[in-house]
Amino acid sequence: MKNQRIRISTTHIILLSFLIAILSGAILLSLPISSANGKFTPFIDALFTATTSTCVTGLVVTPTVSAWSVFGQVVILLLIQIGGLGVITIMSGLMILLHKKMGIGDRLLLQDAFNLNSLSGLIRFVKKVVFGTFIIEGIGALLYMTVFIPRFGAQGIWISVFTSVSAFCNAGIDIIAENSLCDYALNPIINIVTSALIIIGGIGYIVWWDVLRVIKLSRAKKINFFRDLTLHSKIAITATLFLIFFGAALIFVFEYNNPQTMKDYTVLQKIEVSLFQSVTTRTAGFATVSQEHLTNASSVVCLLLMFIGGSPVGTAGGIKTVTFTVLIASAIASIRNKEDTELFGRHLTKQAVSKAVAVTCMSFIIMFTSTVLLSAVTDASTLDVVYETVSATATVGLTRNLTTSLNSIGKIIIIVTMYLGRVGPISLAVAFKRRKDNQNIVRNPIEEISVG
Repeated sequence: MKNQRIRISTTHIILLSFLIAILSGAILLSLPISSANGKFTPFIDALFTATTSTCVTGLVVTPTVSAWSVFGQVVILLLIQIGGLGVITIMSGLMILLHKKMGIGDRLLLQDAFNLNSLSGLIRFVKKVVFGTFIIEGIGALLYMTVFIPRFGAQGIWISVFTSVSAFCNAGIDIIAENSLCDYALNPIINIVTSALIIIGGIGYIVWWDVLRVIKLSRAKKINFFRDLTLHSKIAITATLFLIFFGAALIFVFEYNNPQTMKDYTVLQKIEVSLFQSVTTRTAGFATVSQEHLTNASSVVCLLLMFIGGSPVGTAGGIKTVTFTVLIASAIASIRNKEDTELFGRHLTKQAVSKAVAVTCMSFIIMFTSTVLLSAVTDASTLDVVYETVSATATVGLTRNLTTSLNSIGKIIIIVTMYLGRVGPISLAVAFKRRKDNQNIVRNPIEEISVG
């Protein structure tokens, strides 16, 4: 019973930590020191910006490059970093840095925040996550400087740091221009660095360390790299690569002759833009083409990619690649009338399948409810509304130019959607852990029903 109370409290702490970070950021952003014009910012706009930053979404009601002062941009950057790593991770990292002892409650909190199955090696895991994050963001910033310093001078250093953190955390907020990265659609450095940061941040920390583990093993003896990865890593890597190239291929075909996006580009340039669009829809939110000018077919493809998102235990949102793959594998097993769901020669537990269904249903309910409510308070087209709500639910940040025209009620709907889209899967994961711990439940009688 005591252990159950601890787990319930960790759920509340995780949810409240994001809420406190959002409200604290909103208060700071509403102050005159945070705005570019030196005036108070309407609290609803400050709250929206704080939410989209902490939930690493990227939808903005005011252009980040022109609406906020340097202080305001620093606040936004800190919220992005906190949201990407997680409030609990940041606090735990500080405790480790200050050599503070972490009790069992703190460790359980971390375990739930990262959705891990064991307390073993948890402190070491947090250290690697924090240091690994800063190293990758630092490398990204240095690479960005080769482009931004020649163009912006000393200011290019700040722009590079901000963009690197935002890309790694899959936030999609930038301080370069009001049209995101459209001016750099054909810049190979910006495309490669941004895509790499998005993928590395979104692939998940578990995959990082598993890949490094296998690389170390390969130095000692000859091994099959892919075969010796864990099942989780195999699924995450395979699904990520498939979705990127599958999405890019479809976008390439549908936008090939679109005069408002890629018609005037060479074939290689079209491939470059298509690949970036496919990558950024995986919850990153940067744009090198105007989303409102995409064909309807490309927009539908992007909706699917956004809804799926990145991989678990990373900086990305969405239902996650592993969830999507488990659902497909489970459906195939049912079609073949197989009782067990298998992937890469491994049997998946029924709990994993049930969790995948639950996460998908929760995300769909959030998205559907948000779509209905937003449709009721705006005159935008259905596609624009769905694009907005899927982007908010999956914490992506891409918009068909609807965000800036939202009224106060619309802003509140998207604020709640972004928050639920970010913390909902986390709370659901913790709920499943509690269910696993409580096995002695009195079950009702079984009765057959017709499905399908």
